[in-house]
Amino acid sequence: MSQQKFLPFALPDIGDEEINEVVDTLRSGWVTTGPKAKQFEADFAAFIGDGVEAIAVNSATAGLHLALEAIGIGPGDEVIVPSYTFTATAEVVRYLGAHPVCVDVEADTLNISPAAIRAAITPQTRAIMPVHFAGLACKMDEIGAIAREHGLKVVEDAAHALPTTYQGKMIGTYSDITVFSFYANKTMTTGEGGMVVSKNPDLIARCKVMRLHGISRDAFDRYTSNTPAWFYEVIAPGYKYNMPDIAAAIGLQQLKKIRRFHQQREVMAQRFDHELADLPLTLPARPQLASDTHAWHLYPVRLHADAGINRDDFIAQMATRGIGCSVHFIPLHRQPIWRDSYQLRREQFPITDAAFEAEVSLPLYTRMSADDQSRVIAAARAILTT
Repeated sequence: MSQQKFLPFALPDIGDEEINEVVDTLRSGWVTTGPKAKQFEADFAAFIGDGVEAIAVNSATAGLHLALEAIGIGPGDEVIVPSYTFTATAEVVRYLGAHPVCVDVEADTLNISPAAIRAAITPQTRAIMPVHFAGLACKMDEIGAIAREHGLKVVEDAAHALPTTYQGKMIGTYSDITVFSFYANKTMTTGEGGMVVSKNPDLIARCKVMRLHGISRDAFDRYTSNTPAWFYEVIAPGYKYNMPDIAAAIGLQQLKKIRRFHQQREVMAQRFDHELADLPLTLPARPQLASDTHAWHLYPVRLHADAGINRDDFIAQMATRGIGCSVHFIPLHRQPIWRDSYQLRREQFPITDAAFEAEVSLPLYTRMSADDQSRVIAAARAILTT
């Protein structure tokens, strides 16, 4: 093991601003969903722009569940998802008694393949759920055209995609409804949390009701309005998905930093591109338009067959040098629940399966110093050039 301090795969970037905002929340006496959550929603909607509204939730998984419920997904319906994603993308479909239909991805971007989407549509298909892998936007114009042609809804899993743009527009403004993640390793964090955004006020209204037990108005409204605080009406069998003000307080300050965070990630990604270019690696794809934004939540590389080392051994050797790496993702078709429930076979997903065998996510986060990144580059070069 290297004598240098271990460099983890990811760390959140929390400063005094977030700490002070949380302390202010604790001292206010209002720690559950209240004024900070409402302000966070307003600020986030303004950041995305184009007239979206935003609903803060306690996880992106919760947000995806709410989004699918709001568009009317139910038992027997089918939702097309990429196999190359985290299990949450598929599990929320099953929450509603519907079926995730896994499809392959594109070889260059590792984003869901529009051609594979089209081939998977059946009379039971109700929605498409693209995942913007690593922070690079899917081909939303093609996906939108397919959806319109077949009368389908589009729910974007944008867990990686803040602040991603596609053809000059922010992700979050293209589809029926979009969900972002603020998990600890994302481009900004609230510890745990997420945000649902949509330009459709009916979908937002449904998500707001279902977010908190199906109650017609939330606790903050009830305790700050002039009507009796004890009275409420349950109008649907809802869930418990609200974001507390303690988490929203962190988000308020993180959102103010997201542009700076992104600039740092972009600089680091460019350096990786430059200094790893001659190695036997496939480097991450970049946006089709140079003016568009890749969020760089991840920096995923793929080892070539002639690299002289397999993926697992590469990660192990990076660890002996004090550097943490990860893998994104173990595909859905390799996970027992989805593999066995839907009789999925590796040969159905040749691009996804080959990508998984070769993929390594290198550390990339805003608390990394230039020296930290130099260590990652030097270690990768030492392993791949010996």
